[in-house]
Amino acid sequence: MESPPLRQQTLIDADWRFHSGDVTSSNQVIAKSYDDAQWLQIQLPHDYGLDGNYDPTNARQRGYLPIDVAWYRKHFSIPKSDQGRILQLEFGGIFRDSQVWLNGEYLGSHPSGYTGFRWDITKAARYGDENIIVVRVDPRQREGWWYEGAGIYRHVYYRAMSPLHVANDGIYVVSTVPNGNQGAAAEADVIIETMVENQDATPVDCEVVSEVLGPDGNSLKIAKSSVNTPAQGQSQVIRKISLSHPRLWSLESPQLYELRTTILRGGVPVDSTTTTFGIRTIHFDADKGFFLNGKHLKIYGTANHQDFPAVGIAVPDSLQTWRIKRLKEMGCNGWRTAHNPPNEALLDACDRLGMLVMDENRHLGDSYTNSPSGTTYADLSDLAAMIKRDRNHPSIIMWSMCNEEKLQGTPEGAKIFSAMKEVVHRYDRTRPVTSAMNRGWLQPGIADVEDLIGVNYNPNSYDDIHRAHPRLPLFGSETANTKTTRGVYQNDSVNGWASCYNLIDDKIPNNFSPGICKIGWPAVSSRPFMSGSFTWTGFDYKGEPNPFGWPDISNNTGLMDVCGFPKDKYYYLKSCWSDKPMVHLMPTTWNWPGKEGQNIRVIAFSNAREVGLLLNGKSLEKQNMPKDGFVEWKVPYEPGRLLAKGYIDGKVVATDQLETADAPARIELSTDRKTLQAGGQDALVAAVSILDNKGRLVPDANNPVTFQLAGGGRILGVVNGNPSDHDPDRANQRRAFHGRCIVIIQAGPRPESLKLTATSSGLKPAAIRLESK
Repeated sequence: MESPPLRQQTLIDADWRFHSGDVTSSNQVIAKSYDDAQWLQIQLPHDYGLDGNYDPTNARQRGYLPIDVAWYRKHFSIPKSDQGRILQLEFGGIFRDSQVWLNGEYLGSHPSGYTGFRWDITKAARYGDENIIVVRVDPRQREGWWYEGAGIYRHVYYRAMSPLHVANDGIYVVSTVPNGNQGAAAEADVIIETMVENQDATPVDCEVVSEVLGPDGNSLKIAKSSVNTPAQGQSQVIRKISLSHPRLWSLESPQLYELRTTILRGGVPVDSTTTTFGIRTIHFDADKGFFLNGKHLKIYGTANHQDFPAVGIAVPDSLQTWRIKRLKEMGCNGWRTAHNPPNEALLDACDRLGMLVMDENRHLGDSYTNSPSGTTYADLSDLAAMIKRDRNHPSIIMWSMCNEEKLQGTPEGAKIFSAMKEVVHRYDRTRPVTSAMNRGWLQPGIADVEDLIGVNYNPNSYDDIHRAHPRLPLFGSETANTKTTRGVYQNDSVNGWASCYNLIDDKIPNNFSPGICKIGWPAVSSRPFMSGSFTWTGFDYKGEPNPFGWPDISNNTGLMDVCGFPKDKYYYLKSCWSDKPMVHLMPTTWNWPGKEGQNIRVIAFSNAREVGLLLNGKSLEKQNMPKDGFVEWKVPYEPGRLLAKGYIDGKVVATDQLETADAPARIELSTDRKTLQAGGQDALVAAVSILDNKGRLVPDANNPVTFQLAGGGRILGVVNGNPSDHDPDRANQRRAFHGRCIVIIQAGPRPESLKLTATSSGLKPAAIRLESK
């Protein structure tokens, strides 16, 4: 049976008005009669934290950007036909301390910048008339110590539904495969919990219809249940069905099912929702690590903050997919949502693409800061909201309650954690509950009451922690915080750049973490009881400039820079995590003018068994490649071609080469697709390379590149990956950094043919044609 679109959910991201700074009279601003014509017209999601100028007197954690109060207003119509229905406004996320009004009536406030919320507007709505939403945002109080953005940075929806409906986040699907830990998949049991809500003044008899559709869209099972729901109350319906030969969700084949839930009153459908879920089994073993569908799997994970260049924390949904694909290309299979509940589009993309998720709550207890002694834990509504929203995502394999809290190694911390764990199990009983700890595992505290122990750094403590907690599985919740800057091979505090050689060296400055090749990944891979780890971080991120302060405005710890261009660190882990034969040379440049005859440190990362090196056709020493390691040569510099060959059983299986480049001659543009979806939301990244006349990347090119987008859509911004570049992201021009930069474009509301052009004085321009459909 096909469920009719009874529940109306409308995205209302377009045509908002924005005012930066506070106002002298809030009573005037919230009034319907207020004239906001002079306010800036913007589209959500929106992060106004990027709009200020970088200044060393501003907070370092925020990347030296100013943060202030702001206001939003939205005009929209509610049809007369919605009278008699229940109306809601749903905000996916506002950073932070938001207050919301509708038609001058105060709806309420929400302090957290990381959890979504809804307001019932049934009584405040004006039917058949214009309605005005007003939102005040105050992000001045931080929740973290990185760039957290500012504004209405996630989607906003208007929802109209019957008084008798499925409650918000009221669907919970639990699938189990008998003997699933042994890989058996002849049958799956699916338990469906449905919470029915009745906002009528009288009790209602109704029928709940649950229809399961397979990954191919075909209907597999239909279950029907009758229930009486009290007036202004809720009733729960629990049904169990069996599916033969289920198609399991895995990293290689992330199969997804759909549950269509329909509520019938007097035999007539009144509400309908769709829930996506997957069928899979997870198991953590204290001695053997992690298993997915009975198959042992090491977690090759990265931790990531939610911001992205040019858009801040207001990341278009399609860019979540782009980021996950970039990580999967290197063999990464896990994403830690550091250190807060993520954008739901990220979880959707992880479900579709096959990426494991460590879903993390912001703070211990009810606190909005790093929890001090005396933290309360009576509310925990933010935690409950995260679990109820996210629990049907098959990609999530663990719930993390907090990161590096002050109380982590104390009985008080254990008491708060236990209360949080109880809330988690109230709404989800299928995943272990953990935290990211950087100390306190051997003291009475959180490690005594959690299901799964996370260790931030401290690889020399893995064995002691395992001995102290022999029945608890262990994983690296945060590892290998090695600072490097793409294309840089000497530490430079003046420019705020960190050498890529840091990842292999033992002796580096005190504020740098030891090299990832030395005690990062090898400490995890060599221990069977370690389930895996989440490297800090997949991408550089704005704020928390590290290891330098000013002039840096972003962090140098990523495997990729903020643009998604790989660093050498990326290729080291690719050699450890990927089965596809590869070899990578570091440094990534063979342009060393003035160093002729001087030795250059040349490093090779590879998953081949041997690597040989040739300089201008002359063979250098072939070396055996150690597991999870690297090989090194001292090569006297001469311009030309440096070629690495990876060998398995004497056969060449992979190559990499460096060539001395000439002067910049032309621009190259590339995208991962040529089609966008019209509607004003879809965005893509266009990568820019500065090439010489033979098509080789010019590694020291810093030419300014100007962009023009014709035919519709808009340029969201431009970035180059330089952590100390203070030019604005929201512009149409950017200098290349080590020969590269990106421009982010977004489709307009209508189907159009687009043309993106990149120009730079003295260089041959580039253009690329795109279709918005």
